[in-house]
Amino acid sequence: MVAMSTNPLAGLLRKSPFKPIQEHMRTVFSCVMLLPALFDALYRKEQGEVTELAGQIGVLETEADGIKATYRHNMPKTLLLPVDRKDLLSLIHEQDSVADGVEKISQLLVNRDMTVPDAIKGGLDELLEGTMEIITQAKNMIEELDELVHVGFSGREHDKVSRMIDGVRKSEHNLDKILKKVNRTLFSVEKELDPVSVMFWYRIIEEVGNLSDHAENMADRLLLFLSK
Repeated sequence: MVAMSTNPLAGLLRKSPFKPIQEHMRTVFSCVMLLPALFDALYRKEQGEVTELAGQIGVLETEADGIKATYRHNMPKTLLLPVDRKDLLSLIHEQDSVADGVEKISQLLVNRDMTVPDAIKGGLDELLEGTMEIITQAKNMIEELDELVHVGFSGREHDKVSRMIDGVRKSEHNLDKILKKVNRTLFSVEKELDPVSVMFWYRIIEEVGNLSDHAENMADRLLLFLSK
C-alpha cells in the first residue's frame, strides 16, 4: 500500500525533493552494511545467523520500498529546480535496486545451504570489500545533494561532487576487473564442485557485481544534474 501524504517524508518532499532521496539512501546503506556479516556467517557455516541477518535485510529493504513509494506518490508534477522529475525518480530507483540486490543475495544464501569454495574466498572477499567501498562513495555523493542545490549546482560544491562521481566510476571499473577474476577462478575449479552449487555461486557473484553497476548508474544520474 502506498503511504498516505501524512507521512513525515511527504513533508520533507515539500521542503526539498532531495531530502527523501537522502533518507532512502541511508536505509539502503544500512541494508548493504549487513553484507559483510552475512558472508562472515556463511564462512563460519552458521546458517541460523545467515537466516537472522537475511531477516534484518528484508526489514530494511521493505522500509526502503516504503520510502520510495511515498516519494513517487508525493512527487509534484513540476519542480522549481534545474532537475527533471524523471531523473529524480530514476535516481531513487537505482538506489532501491541496491537494497533489492542485497535482499536477493541474502535469500540465495538462505534458500540453499552454501559452502564457499576455498579457491574463490580471497577473490570474493576482495569483491565484497570493493562493493562496500563503492556503495559508501555513492552514499557520500548523495549526502552532498542538499549543499549542491544550495549553491545552485555550481562552484566548489559542483567540482567536489564531480570528483566524487569520477571516484565512483573508477571504482566500478576496478570492481569489473575483480568480478572477472572471481568468475575465472570459479570456472577453473567448477568441475570439482557440485554443479548446482556452481550455478548458485555464479548467480551470487553476479548479484554482488550488480550492486556496483547501480552505484555507477547513480553517479551517471548526478552527472546529468550537474550538466543542466
